[in-house]
Amino acid sequence: MKLNATLRKDKVFRAAMKGISPIDLPSAGNVFNELVKAILYQQISVKAADTIYARFVDKLGTEEYRPAKLLKISTEDLRALGLSTQKSRYVHNIATYFKEHKLYAQDWSTLSDEEIVQTLSDIKGVGEWTAQMILIFELGRPDVLPVKDLAIQQVMVELYALDALKPKALYQQMEEVAEAWRPHRTLATQYLYGWKRAQRAAAKEKKSKAKS
Repeated sequence: MKLNATLRKDKVFRAAMKGISPIDLPSAGNVFNELVKAILYQQISVKAADTIYARFVDKLGTEEYRPAKLLKISTEDLRALGLSTQKSRYVHNIATYFKEHKLYAQDWSTLSDEEIVQTLSDIKGVGEWTAQMILIFELGRPDVLPVKDLAIQQVMVELYALDALKPKALYQQMEEVAEAWRPHRTLATQYLYGWKRAQRAAAKEKKSKAKS
């Protein structure tokens, strides 16, 4: 995929993204299912998360389940699938919130990015970062920059020589750099994830060659 005209104007970005493909993760098909999936995948390896998610889907019998169906599975049963006690509570919190607020069939296109982040962040266990991942990968909102994402921070610090010592100052610097990417900060973010993935792959290959 070629950079669009807006992103090409950033010379640093343009040079760094040569040969890089933006990351585009498969979505679950709706915000509720994607939000639960996001919680399941947090803070563990992709391999472990894939195993747990497969058990989870098998237990429910489908990837497109409703809040009421998830709430029928006890915390103990969720833990037996491999979820931690905390994650088990979080997915129940999400299901309860969506059921009580009738959000499963919500038309998210009627809400702004800020309204969606606020709505989802009201659920215990769902933070700003998770809500932004929903905006990017599930809802396809075009102008999202997750400044609190560690990978995005690391890439922007390296490419733009930002000061990473003070978080608030770093967020501001990231916003200032990304101002030139508007209204395509989501695409820029996907490229930054792609750059990080490529660097990890290169480092892994180098390490493998060194051992052989």
